[in-house]
Amino acid sequence: MADISQLQDFPTRTPVTRDYFQNWNIKVVNAEEIACDNYISPNRRDFYKILFIREGSGLFSLGMNSYHIDGNTILFLHPNEIISWRSISSSLVGHYCLFKKRYVEEYPLLKLTMEKHQLFSDTSRSVIRLQPDSVEVINSLYMQMHEQAGKGGALVEEAIAAYLQLIIIESVKTADFPGPDGVSDEYGHIHHFFQLLEAEASQINQQRPMRIKTVKEFADSLDLSPNYLNALLKKHTGQNVSTHIKNRLLEESKALLLQTDWPLHEIGISMGFAEHPNFTQFFKKNLGITPSEFRKSYAVPA
Repeated sequence: MADISQLQDFPTRTPVTRDYFQNWNIKVVNAEEIACDNYISPNRRDFYKILFIREGSGLFSLGMNSYHIDGNTILFLHPNEIISWRSISSSLVGHYCLFKKRYVEEYPLLKLTMEKHQLFSDTSRSVIRLQPDSVEVINSLYMQMHEQAGKGGALVEEAIAAYLQLIIIESVKTADFPGPDGVSDEYGHIHHFFQLLEAEASQINQQRPMRIKTVKEFADSLDLSPNYLNALLKKHTGQNVSTHIKNRLLEESKALLLQTDWPLHEIGISMGFAEHPNFTQFFKKNLGITPSEFRKSYAVPA
């Protein structure tokens, strides 16, 4: 099997959009309308994803496991998992649905179905090879979800929650859980870097600021040389270590600005900036606006 780590052989690298702070609960998307690019999603997301692939092939990695996907497959992806996709075919035929954690909390029956079948929480059950009859049923359910989403209305989210339950149940009726393949040492190092970066960023608070912030600190924690770690990240993601650290700090900063009422200087300290002007300068240099302006731009009018 081809090595999942050889992402540099393909011309495009599109990161998964990290829009967990944006105001939506659920999206239903026709995969044919989205470019079939390669990507790695290194940071946590705030949404679950159910990806139904009717036609098309690629190499998919979930944590430290990789799978060869060749149509008739459905993937159940937890927000916290590190994933990547390398396209083999030129297009994908199928659908996917993204839904926020808060959406699951609003519909107890959906939450109960997810917990019962453990397709998101147990990665050994997250990839399912579908039988032909189930492929047709699931495709029909997705088409009905598209129709509901197009109509809109007060009950559209409740209706789609019911369809999601039916998709989960249909998937497990005759489920074939393929065994994973191993990943290369290089991809293993990349996975451990993103795992460490996420562990650091996800624990940030006012009492525990970001502790590891430099290439050397991350490399030392992984028992690698800084130059080697930089080369690996550049080779497989198109970006060096510093850029990934910077982007993660920016995303966490944006989330704290929008999801908390912490004073700006406390957010800056949490990000590892002892002086507030340094945080403001970092934020504006990379996003073009100050933290205060960013927070105001998303404020809901009173």
